[in-house]
Amino acid sequence: MTVWQTIKENSLLRALLKPAPENIAAQKLYKRIVGQSRQPVFYLDGGVADNVDGRFDLIALHVFLILHRFKADDAGSSPIAQTLFDVFFQDMDEGLREMGVGDLSVGSKIQKMAQAFYGRVAAYEDGLKSNDPEQLNDALCRNLYRTSDVSPDIVAMMARYVRRQVAHLAGQELDGLVSGRVSFEPLQG
Repeated sequence: MTVWQTIKENSLLRALLKPAPENIAAQKLYKRIVGQSRQPVFYLDGGVADNVDGRFDLIALHVFLILHRFKADDAGSSPIAQTLFDVFFQDMDEGLREMGVGDLSVGSKIQKMAQAFYGRVAAYEDGLKSNDPEQLNDALCRNLYRTSDVSPDIVAMMARYVRRQVAHLAGQELDGLVSGRVSFEPLQG
């Protein structure tokens, strides 16, 4: 009998090897986040650079939006929030390795990416809390657009998108989100 036949026949082993529900849910959420972030409209009309940095920044923004929703109503959401964060950085790790980054430098690059992500979270949170709408615009300029020269109208459009997403996500049931079901609004001019 092979190892896999033994596992297949042993329900206890199957249960131990089965991913936890929050892992499955986080994978589903992350897949939707990546799908939303890969929409061509963000790069064509939204002015986000269509390169590795731009894609990271857009995915980071959408991960932030989900984590922001979980933070607003943390009833049972902290395990899924942490798992989503882990899935995000596991994907970043795999992406770096696929691009040929050596094993010895992947850890330091991931650490820098995590610090960048935490900085974005703080900037976006402050921008959403502020009574000054320019604060979110400034956060987006620094973190989503970095050195790209985009018009204030495009930045304002993206800020409206972020605020609409916050409201849209707030209207979604936490139970659905925690189980991996999420929908996003489209980017509108």
